[in-house]
Amino acid sequence: MNRRDFLKAASVMSSALLPLSTVLAAIERQTQSIGSEKSFDYAWLKGLARHLSQQEASAVNAELPEQLQDMSWDDYQAITFKPDHALWADDQQSNIRAQLFHLGLYFKKPVRIYEIVDGQAREIAYDPAMFDYGKSGIDGDALPENLGFTGFRLHHQSDWTRDVASFLGASYFRAVGESMQYGMSARGLAVDTGMPRPEEFPRFTRFWLERPDADSDVVNVYALLESPSVTGAYRFGITIGDGVVMDVDAALYPRKAIERLGIAPLTSMYMVGENDQQANWDWRPEIHDSDGLSMHTGDGEWLWRPIANPPRLRFNAYQDKNPKGFGLIQRDRNFDHYQDDSVFYDQRPSVWIEPKSDWGSGSVQLIEIPTLDETFDNIVAFWNPREAVEPGSEMLYGYRIYWRERPPAETEQARCVATRTGLGGVVGQKREYFSWRFVVDFRGGPFPFNADQEVEVIPVIKNSAGRIEITSARPLHAIQGYRAMFDVVPPDEGSDHINLSLYLKLEDDDKPLTETWMYQWTPPPGDERELRNTG
Repeated sequence: MNRRDFLKAASVMSSALLPLSTVLAAIERQTQSIGSEKSFDYAWLKGLARHLSQQEASAVNAELPEQLQDMSWDDYQAITFKPDHALWADDQQSNIRAQLFHLGLYFKKPVRIYEIVDGQAREIAYDPAMFDYGKSGIDGDALPENLGFTGFRLHHQSDWTRDVASFLGASYFRAVGESMQYGMSARGLAVDTGMPRPEEFPRFTRFWLERPDADSDVVNVYALLESPSVTGAYRFGITIGDGVVMDVDAALYPRKAIERLGIAPLTSMYMVGENDQQANWDWRPEIHDSDGLSMHTGDGEWLWRPIANPPRLRFNAYQDKNPKGFGLIQRDRNFDHYQDDSVFYDQRPSVWIEPKSDWGSGSVQLIEIPTLDETFDNIVAFWNPREAVEPGSEMLYGYRIYWRERPPAETEQARCVATRTGLGGVVGQKREYFSWRFVVDFRGGPFPFNADQEVEVIPVIKNSAGRIEITSARPLHAIQGYRAMFDVVPPDEGSDHINLSLYLKLEDDDKPLTETWMYQWTPPPGDERELRNTG
């Protein structure tokens, strides 16, 4: 049976001639049942989201059929979507196809998925014939007819066997870079992340997938976001080619005041790396999806903040106005630094957020959570607007998300390419007190200088506590760049965070030669500061 035999209509109606409240109430009632195809556009979706924000949030207490409960990961992975049932598989001129995800395992709440053709939306009805249940032990014919789906993934004609983007779980989604490798994730919205109370996870509850134009590498996806605190209407223009680029429009409608709203949130993993060896029990020298947060501020400054696996939760807010961009970046692309021939951390995509308009005042916020396992995403970054989030308001944001090895914009100054840390002091001399060394390498920009140039490069270092000593900056010919080194002597008592910043400049010129390196170090408690002197 052809996939189209399973398509049913999603009832949608125009709001041109009736009062908005009447129309939206009718739309919401009609979209609860499958009917004939109706008109759809983004304006309608925004109206629906606004209408729902004025209603009390309804709890989704879906209980999975017994045979889908308590599945193992292997059982769930054994359920695959049949390629011949994919959206647009019957269109030989389509460069893009969509496959749907089955409910089960961690994915217990159904989402409704629609197809848009020529401006008309029709809901896709669940049918077990769409899936191959393989060795999962699931009897598809015994599942309810209205079971539903939990998300979808996109495939491109460059390789139909590998997906290039997926939307699965809460408001999470991700895409591949040039190497066709998945890595970190993005989310539709973050609510109260890193607060001293449980985080709220908004959900994409409905998706509308628009049939792509013939021979086009662009597909439009629309989504309705819902949570107890906010609703939202999203439009994703997804371009598949040199990596994946998503052009995003988001309209948010708060139901209540939100203390910490995260726009364009990114989620990654950092367990161990050059600058943080606390979790050093694995045989691989580095394990991370990203190694730093890059920021291009509204006034044009470039900042680089290496991320870490901290001993306790850390929160940082970097104030800005009208940011030009930010992202979680995987700069280190050397396989030898990871030695992982299974999941290939050296090939993980970087993800860059580029606002399409002025976002006003706020901050890029970074949250680092301790982790003992690489399967736990412990890094979150997002934009937090300064303006209060009040119920009844409309908040509009537009931005692009680039999934590539390198972001689309980078500083013309030298970039930080490595950060290493270790015990400070002078080699061969007895240590009388505890200090911690930072070694920061920069490459590109004005480096290397010509051999006939006589220059004196100096480090400019700032610290929030303790004192700085043994500073230096010298050429590092192995990378055709410069290496800065310094020790931090923490206060005698306490283990409060110490904020650090560094850039390099010429002795007779205040103009920075490098981007600004920023770091937050947590010194060990006084009774754990080992000097490791010989004898």
